[in-house]
Amino acid sequence: MTSTPLSLAPSETEALDAYSRVVIAAVETVGPAVVNVEVEQRARGRRPAGRGNGSGFVFTPDGLLLTNSHVVSNAAKIEVSAGDGTRYRADLVGDDPHTDLAVLRINARDLPVAPLGDSTTLRPGQLVIAIGNPLGFETSVTAGVVSALGRSLRSHSGRLMDDIIQTDAALNPGNSGGPLVDSGGRVVGVNTAVILPAQGLCFAIPIRTVKWVAGKLIQSGRIRRGHLGIGGQNVTVPRRVARLQGLPGTTAVLVLTIEPGSPAERAGVRARDIIVSFDSKPVSGVDDLHRLLTEDRIGASVPLVVVRDLEPRTLPVTPADSASLPRS
Repeated sequence: MTSTPLSLAPSETEALDAYSRVVIAAVETVGPAVVNVEVEQRARGRRPAGRGNGSGFVFTPDGLLLTNSHVVSNAAKIEVSAGDGTRYRADLVGDDPHTDLAVLRINARDLPVAPLGDSTTLRPGQLVIAIGNPLGFETSVTAGVVSALGRSLRSHSGRLMDDIIQTDAALNPGNSGGPLVDSGGRVVGVNTAVILPAQGLCFAIPIRTVKWVAGKLIQSGRIRRGHLGIGGQNVTVPRRVARLQGLPGTTAVLVLTIEPGSPAERAGVRARDIIVSFDSKPVSGVDDLHRLLTEDRIGASVPLVVVRDLEPRTLPVTPADSASLPRS
């Protein structure tokens, strides 16, 4: 019995060619702006100095690049190599561990630039392309679809990142910081994480967030966020207590520690207090509190409602600027 070679119908061939043309055009548009980021890391405590690498891309012709904060964390020296083999010494303009983004600058002009798109127009099922340097293999291309939108993901700082793009475009170590590109060759996200050993669970920071963070980093080098100076954990408030005291929910934040001289200490917050509201907004957990501690709350006195001895108490608190705190 002989088998007949598999052949594609003309319509299938045309569809495959169209798909290939879209991916190729997007890569030709963005690929020249993608760089390999190499980092020499400082020794820290008992941890010896080491090396790391990731990806990044040029977004202004005068040498500004985007990458992940965790790629350049603890860097003593940063170098980037372009697709044409040119190597540059890079300076850190600023980074934000809480959104895992960093801006670098190289001394170069008239560089190829990756055009930035609009992540708010993305839809599940839409074609996306990841470009980066996984495991040192430069300018590697993978394609897939937007698996979901609006995911939440922990940054390396422990803070929750919202509105994350989930994709099945394959990512590997070294892809971090590279662009996620739509079919029009526009960057819609910065690749940040992959969940191992799962397959097809990859995540990118939406370009809407990236534009805002990059602007702040270029302006001041850091992102200003409010800081209370407490350590806490999520707890469940008994329904009876919640109803009796008119609390907004049945989960809240239990205060475990208070930093000396912090806004919380000055406001009279005590260990074992349960925070249920901040600035008239319900607080159902630590992530809620983080979201509410925005730049516009810094230096402004706002009401903090805590439950102490089963009684709600309102304490005026003035958040400080977290950017002024020493970094570990």
